[in-house]
Amino acid sequence: MGWLGLDDTDTVDEGCTTFSLHALIEALPNDVKVGTLRLVRLWPYAQQRTRGNAAVAVELSPSNEAEFLLFLDRYWREHLQPLKGNISPVEDGNRAQSATDPGMVWFSNRTKNSTFYFDAVRNHISLGAIPEATKSWGGMGRIGATAAVLWPQDKMTWEAVCWRKKERWSTSERSVCDEALAKADHLPGTFLTRDPRTERSLISPRGTCPVLFGVRSRTKDTAKEAARLLTSAEATEPSIAWRVFCTNQATDDHLDHALHAKVQSIEVLSRGTTVIQTNAGKWLAFAESGDVKHLAQSLCPGDEIEGMGLNPEQGVLHLERLRLHTPAPTKERPMCIACNRRMKSMGKGQGVRCPTCKNRQNEAWIEGKTRMSSPWTQPPMDARRHLAKPLDWNKEPNKSRNG
Repeated sequence: MGWLGLDDTDTVDEGCTTFSLHALIEALPNDVKVGTLRLVRLWPYAQQRTRGNAAVAVELSPSNEAEFLLFLDRYWREHLQPLKGNISPVEDGNRAQSATDPGMVWFSNRTKNSTFYFDAVRNHISLGAIPEATKSWGGMGRIGATAAVLWPQDKMTWEAVCWRKKERWSTSERSVCDEALAKADHLPGTFLTRDPRTERSLISPRGTCPVLFGVRSRTKDTAKEAARLLTSAEATEPSIAWRVFCTNQATDDHLDHALHAKVQSIEVLSRGTTVIQTNAGKWLAFAESGDVKHLAQSLCPGDEIEGMGLNPEQGVLHLERLRLHTPAPTKERPMCIACNRRMKSMGKGQGVRCPTCKNRQNEAWIEGKTRMSSPWTQPPMDARRHLAKPLDWNKEPNKSRNG
């Protein structure tokens, strides 16, 4: 038994690494037994990533490893190596495109090198830093392929990925039955299936690629049930196949400990993106982050806050979670006892005076309204990272996710 990892076989608008693995599995010799498939999300700011940040792996048991490695050599040369250097003609306005640089690795024995996996999900990794595999092929894709193999799988969810007919790959339009989607959304364990605010589907990509949908669940059996429900519906377009992957999605593996800081200033930019200057650096709450952005805009200098997120650059935190830990005490001008009007300052060190009756007093400030600490907030469903765990899961007792 061993593990095969694969990554970086797609461009911005073409191909899919999950489908590349499916095609490889379909071509396996008959004596190779197929075990668990993995879909592992990694560092989203990798400079040379292509479409997304997911790598794949699969547990395989060949009866003859030497012959199996010869098969992998041939398959690599004929089907995967030719994908190197592909780049999409479609411009990606969010970042510079990188040409595909596929990578494949084989581990006869998979050691639990969780340090490498967590480095790959939280930071930039260089090609020279990857642990040595039994055999490897290709270039930069070996980073993600290795991380997918070495994922310790301590926490997991499941995703059933379905691929559409090849003639449909070039269109961004997809037909998935709305009625079946509503039923799948109500199956126990599915998550991020529909946006509860708009009922918009969250299971289908928006661009051109082989994937028809990917339905996520907390158990393997429910992921299978949801896939059967969706693919059997008459209003869902025909598909090639679907497979269930074990994933690190919704595990929070990308997040380390919470950071504590004191607010120094707040700046609201266009569309509501909010910059929080703190004694621990710059924290950003983006316009799409919903409650995170709203809480950020309500903060005051002196507030003590906690945040969690990723650091794409030194000293800058992209917030995925935010809470007000200890509000700074507020001050306000006293009220005039006689007139019930707010008193006004007469100048530095001169106390305050009622604007109506001119009554004076020396105490220029009194304690203002009490502000309450807040619970953790996170972005709405459609603005979260694949790796982000819903906050309401933290309120539940521990449960097995193996399905």
